[in-house]
Amino acid sequence: MHVIAKYSYLTLFILLAGVPLLAGLGYALLYSLGLTGVLNEGFTIVHWYKSLINRSLWQSLGFSFYIAFITMSIAIGLALWAVVRQGEAFRSGYLSFLIYLPLTLPATVIGFYSFQLLAKSGLLSRLGFQAGLLNDLADFPVLVNDSWGVGIIFTHICMATPFLIILFTNLYHNENLKSFAALAQTLGARAPQVIWRVIIPVLLQKSFATLVLYFVFVMSSYEIPLLLGSQSRQMISVFTIEKLQRFNLQDIPQAYAISVLYGMLLIILVIKLLGRNK
Repeated sequence: MHVIAKYSYLTLFILLAGVPLLAGLGYALLYSLGLTGVLNEGFTIVHWYKSLINRSLWQSLGFSFYIAFITMSIAIGLALWAVVRQGEAFRSGYLSFLIYLPLTLPATVIGFYSFQLLAKSGLLSRLGFQAGLLNDLADFPVLVNDSWGVGIIFTHICMATPFLIILFTNLYHNENLKSFAALAQTLGARAPQVIWRVIIPVLLQKSFATLVLYFVFVMSSYEIPLLLGSQSRQMISVFTIEKLQRFNLQDIPQAYAISVLYGMLLIILVIKLLGRNK
């Protein structure tokens, strides 16, 4: 019965998650090859060729990777510092409740909060002006809709850090790292050595799969880059949707080609990373 239940759950998961995903990718592939859709013209690779030689596509991919890399690096660092220094505080008390609050807010809402905080007419600029740090609101640096994605990175850090703190806190206690740390100190390891050679490596190794998937989530995000990004540098999701919704129907097959290409790259990336970690 246990085996039957196991395979029943697996089959249900494939039907609900795998089949729609493969169907969507299949339709996008057929559309990009001219085999279906409004512009059905028979098999052609013209749309793929135009997409692959489009410099903006590769700039968008690079920018998306940059956003995800910076976001995850900072968020992981902050979460590890919080758990190592104040791990018990997130297991009980008011922090154990407050840490879940950011996770209840949709990405769009957090994006609007960031805009109200970081814009030239936002809260930070007004506080700086009232404190005499700024002569004019226009002197406030550009932190939203900027070419470096500062607003996007800040918002994703605000979303990722609480999630990673919860993840690392649970792993810290499930893996009984407190006992391992005490054992290492008994054997002569100093406190920094315990942190860098025992606690952090275990936390990163045990959470590697989750970190990879969250990296993909940030790299593929849409709402936050749409609200806080610029037109000169777009993340791949915004770049693809913009092509898909243009009035020029010739851009639609290219949008599907880009989505298939991006999906294939992500699948290869995830398989390589997770396979290497086994």
